[in-house]
Amino acid sequence: MLANALPASRNARTGLIALGGALLMLGLGFASVPLYRIFCQVTGFGGTTMQVTEAEAATVQVAAGHISVRFDANVDRDMPWKFAPQQVTQDMRIGTRKMAFYKAENLSDKPVTGVASFNVEPEYVGKYFNKIQCFCFELQTLQPGQSIDMPVIYYIDPKILDDPDAKNVEQITLSYTFHVAAQ
Repeated sequence: MLANALPASRNARTGLIALGGALLMLGLGFASVPLYRIFCQVTGFGGTTMQVTEAEAATVQVAAGHISVRFDANVDRDMPWKFAPQQVTQDMRIGTRKMAFYKAENLSDKPVTGVASFNVEPEYVGKYFNKIQCFCFELQTLQPGQSIDMPVIYYIDPKILDDPDAKNVEQITLSYTFHVAAQ
């Protein structure tokens, strides 16, 4: 009698372990996007820029080095906006706060809400590109035909000069792509 009950209990245990493993993998699948986003924001991986507070930015010392920032703008093919930087490049001393503007215009006949994804090139300098204020932190809604100027306030962390891989970078490209926000 015990011999007949043993395989059923082993099968049940194996089934429960398999089910638990499947549920764990499903949960990790859902958690992977926010966890990856947090990882990129903390490390600058994949060209993700850093977000800093006004107080953190106030403590930064201006360094002797200079760098150029190039601005790039794109829209997803489903996004009915015109989107472009108002300046092509800005030259700056490392550690100095700068403000750049992008212009967006809704070309459709209905309100459209967009969200901007962003990165910097070369990717390994993302951890030194610090944004204090940016239109990319929030959803942007434009009414039909509306056009707005969108600022980004940023600085390049002087620690870039201590990084042997990044200290000779002469230009960083800040790129944004606007997508229709999921409603």
